[in-house]
Amino acid sequence: MVTLQEVEGTTITLHTGITGIQSDAQIQWFYGPEKAEKKILISQMFKGETVTEISERFKEKLQLDRSSGALTIRNISRNHSGVYLLHVITEDLYSRTFRVSVYAPVSTPVINLRGKSSGFSTESCSLLCSVENGEDVNLSWYRENERISITNNTDLSVPLNLPLQIQHHEKNTYICVSANPVSNKTTSLSITQLCVHNSGESDGPHSLLPVLISAGVLLLVIITGGVLWIWKHNKCVNKLEEVIYTEVKITAHSAERRQKKEHSRRTDHPELDTFVLYSVMKIA
Repeated sequence: MVTLQEVEGTTITLHTGITGIQSDAQIQWFYGPEKAEKKILISQMFKGETVTEISERFKEKLQLDRSSGALTIRNISRNHSGVYLLHVITEDLYSRTFRVSVYAPVSTPVINLRGKSSGFSTESCSLLCSVENGEDVNLSWYRENERISITNNTDLSVPLNLPLQIQHHEKNTYICVSANPVSNKTTSLSITQLCVHNSGESDGPHSLLPVLISAGVLLLVIITGGVLWIWKHNKCVNKLEEVIYTEVKITAHSAERRQKKEHSRRTDHPELDTFVLYSVMKIA
């Protein structure tokens, strides 16, 4: 059995290793996902002419080389994966079997921080590499040329995720690689872009973010406190002026009432004034 692995959308040829097949030989190709049971092509001589019949499923996709029996499949797709069997019938029977696996190209992996707070660690940076899952897809982290971790998952509905913890001071090159048997994609890690720390040195505008936030909050508190103090101060001054004005008003009214009472007493009882004057003179 010959094993072939191909990317979908390409054209492949199943080479038989035969040369010079007799012109009157009958050539048959069979196919099945697990076993080659269904005839998809038959080619033979009929009344001096070569007649080739192809099944509906493979119409416009198959091309036969009569001299070798090789079968070419154009624009192959994943549902063409399976087992292909060749029969060349003359006086003898020649057979050959092929197992073909067709894969979709892998997606490009994406590297992100693991959580918002991870980027502000003073010592390490926690990252996560992710990629869309697929048949026989693996996701790996490489440090320089050394693979340091790998993951896969047979549940194709779940994306592949692979974490990585690194130190800020590291100078190594890290690469995340997604791969299947026929393709691979890579994404390089930029530590200065993804991992921002508060070690006292600024690696970029992101390192100023906590300081700017703190300064903004402090400024807001100061402004709010100043506004409240001015408001309370003005309120107290207004109340004090109202109290002083009321006391002055009350005192003025009280003096006026005393003057009126004194005048009334003198007007209504003049003899009291004469008596008081007489008494004073007598004492003198």
